[in-house]
Amino acid sequence: MKRESRTVDRSRQVESPTQRHLPLVDLLIDTRAELMELAVASGLKVLTTMLEADRTALCGPRYQHQAARAASRAGRVASEVILGGRKVQIRRPRVRAGGHEVALPTFEAFADTDPLNGRVVEQMLIGVATRQYGRSLEPTGPDVQTRGTSKSAVSRRFVAKTAAQLTAWRSTALDALDLVALLIDGVHIGEHCIVVALGIDHTGVKHALGLWDGSTENAAVCQSLLADLQSRGLRTDRSLLVILDGSKAIHKAVTQTWGPAALIHRCHVHKLRNILEQLPEGQRPWVRAIVARAYKAEVATARRLLQDLARRLDDRYPSAARSVREGLEETLTILTLGLSDRLRQSLATTNAIESLISRTRHVKRNVKRWRGGHMVLRWTAAAILEAVKGFRRLKGHKDMPKLVAALRARDQQLGIVVSVENVA
Repeated sequence: MKRESRTVDRSRQVESPTQRHLPLVDLLIDTRAELMELAVASGLKVLTTMLEADRTALCGPRYQHQAARAASRAGRVASEVILGGRKVQIRRPRVRAGGHEVALPTFEAFADTDPLNGRVVEQMLIGVATRQYGRSLEPTGPDVQTRGTSKSAVSRRFVAKTAAQLTAWRSTALDALDLVALLIDGVHIGEHCIVVALGIDHTGVKHALGLWDGSTENAAVCQSLLADLQSRGLRTDRSLLVILDGSKAIHKAVTQTWGPAALIHRCHVHKLRNILEQLPEGQRPWVRAIVARAYKAEVATARRLLQDLARRLDDRYPSAARSVREGLEETLTILTLGLSDRLRQSLATTNAIESLISRTRHVKRNVKRWRGGHMVLRWTAAAILEAVKGFRRLKGHKDMPKLVAALRARDQQLGIVVSVENVA
């Protein structure tokens, strides 16, 4: 018996996985957009119910006589609330009493523009352009009338909000802070150099203190920043650990402000980097090992190791030897305080403030043209204040009492008298 044969269409048999799932992907995308629109519509319905509940609380239930009723319904009026990063138009119920409009608590809360301004700042800081702000928000659907997402509106809100943030931050009183450590560093943005100060209190909590702008990181700019902090209540009448990266301008400003009360420590990372930059690649590993060993040793051992290293480098690499000797004692400051290894490691470098400043560097990528120093200050302050929200206590903060005790003992050695009422 002859077997019947049939032709199989391979193009129909083999189906691309991408082609097979594309309709499902399209369906999911459409469904997601519809769900977001539904969420906004549901939120507006809930808001309408809350507004009506406020009116009922003031006027009583509808169609029920109340002799003691002091307020009455007065229809509805077109109004706007803030929802999802935009202004949404609604019909607000009105209440009147004694010939005046009575505010509804729910409307007052939802009409507050501060959340909208905050949303604008957050979006701008993560790189959303003013023209793209509206596209970054959740869809609302064609039936919901909105505004406030145009380029000009977003720009105005960002400028107003960041200017208010900058003013509030730079006027914050510092006299209630019990600071034991101070870090200062600068960042160049456009034609400006922004110098930033970070404080650490006796519990290990970090505080962004302030900033100042100038053309370079010079002593005058640093001195202006410290004078501003001092006018806001920063204490300069007792010992304070000041951690610097080696900038002579900042060093000069600190010593002029605190005098002998400034206990200056040089950042270990910056010092090691400066030494290695004076050496050829082949000589760096053994020098790095000696410096790292010194910074983990007791102060006497560390001093001996570094002095021996400088002598070994004198003949062939005098610049490296000079770098080792320059500020040597200030690189050992942290070793003299009797701190735990973890706390000593946290305070041995300027990593804390460099981590803070690194959050501002993406600002330079977001802005194409800087229009003056005030704009630079606003953007930098906004980025810093956003970073402050994620601050964590210093690693090793449980051992901060040892640092406090060491600083107070130093006050006694220097004859610095600290009044009891000023001690936080």
